[in-house]
Amino acid sequence: MTDTIFAPATAAGRAAVAVVRVTGPRTDVAVRTFAGDLPEPRRASLRRLYDAAGVEIDHGLVLWFPGPASYTGEDSAEFHVHGGQAVVAAVVDGLAALGLRLADPGEFTRRAFENGKLDLAQAEGVADLVDAETEQQRRQALEQLGGRLSQVQARWREALTEALAMFEAAVDFPDEELPENVAARARPILEGLVAELDAAAADAERGERVREGFRIALIGAPNAGKSTLLNALAGRDAAIVTATPGTTRDIIEVPVVLAGYKALLADTAGLRETGDEIEAEGVRRARAWAAAADLRLWLVDGSTDVTPGVPMELRPGDICLITKRDQPSGPAGAWAAQQAKRLELSSAEVTAKGPSDLAWLITTLAEKVVEALSGAEPPAATRLRHQELLTEAADRLRQALAEEDSLELAAEDVRLAARALDRITGRIDPEAVLGKIFASFCIGK
Repeated sequence: MTDTIFAPATAAGRAAVAVVRVTGPRTDVAVRTFAGDLPEPRRASLRRLYDAAGVEIDHGLVLWFPGPASYTGEDSAEFHVHGGQAVVAAVVDGLAALGLRLADPGEFTRRAFENGKLDLAQAEGVADLVDAETEQQRRQALEQLGGRLSQVQARWREALTEALAMFEAAVDFPDEELPENVAARARPILEGLVAELDAAAADAERGERVREGFRIALIGAPNAGKSTLLNALAGRDAAIVTATPGTTRDIIEVPVVLAGYKALLADTAGLRETGDEIEAEGVRRARAWAAAADLRLWLVDGSTDVTPGVPMELRPGDICLITKRDQPSGPAGAWAAQQAKRLELSSAEVTAKGPSDLAWLITTLAEKVVEALSGAEPPAATRLRHQELLTEAADRLRQALAEEDSLELAAEDVRLAARALDRITGRIDPEAVLGKIFASFCIGK
């Protein structure tokens, strides 16, 4: 981290204001070149900005953050200029002419991590906050950035350290006057930790679904009304609607917000046996997406006398929608209602053309999402990476509990559990993992 980096911190395009950030050992040189001298730390100063050749760039604000009291822990600065593309380009070119380097994605936050300003879990919270599209994603990301997982991890590690001290005392000082059964006293601590880690790992799945979106699959036979319903729920023509069966061949995903949570609605290929190779692949993908979804909406054309097959992907709690309520009913509608009852699905007759039907469906879907994703508080762990490490730590502790006759092995498993927890916050993490995590950030953050 001996070089000085810069990057626009605001999105490209025409805007009222744009921000360009700089951090590194030569930040003061950049500020003096552009603004004439260093302004008072952490106070916006209105200056005329010039490049190294003395050509005026703009009239803007300069903020100077001497390290370590900065986001990255290094000397840093921000130039707030007018948001025209030519102005931003002139600032960027001027900084590059001074020998500064354009930052890689996430490099500012990585420097904050490496300088101890954030741990890895908090850095992931920064990325989640930047990416947040819904209120619940924002809340969860703020909890992560605020150090909630880090604080819980610190408490777990303290308990592990206490248990490990008991094991090591029994192993290293067997002849000393220690309390009776000192190693056995670690068992309640480890058993409690296993329960907590298992619960946190299970809750991490909820956090991941808040981040990525609650998945809702629209499935059914061709011409059951899936694409029409998707367009109605999305409020736009996201899918092509025709009377020709098999029009939808691939998965069409549409993000929507339900009760403050992100959800993904997926229109899928009509489920039927077909000799068409492309349509058959679409049916295969539809079944795979539906099987992995959090909720399935099974659409059945209630106006026809042809009963479709029952999708094998249905689960209790899914919803059967008997569509085309505005048309004369046929035997398929009553049959679908019977099948829904047998499979423990809720069912309703609907039409995508009815505002009241759509309002009911949106409310019902929102209730399903809230039931699945809400809790007393946001989950501490929010990523698959967290879940895997929590599971690894819990498994190590279970192994330690099973090794009553070998305290040395039990102590080693406790150490390995502690290492797994340390990787959550980045106290121990391979360089390749850090590179992968920070590469997902946007440039300038």
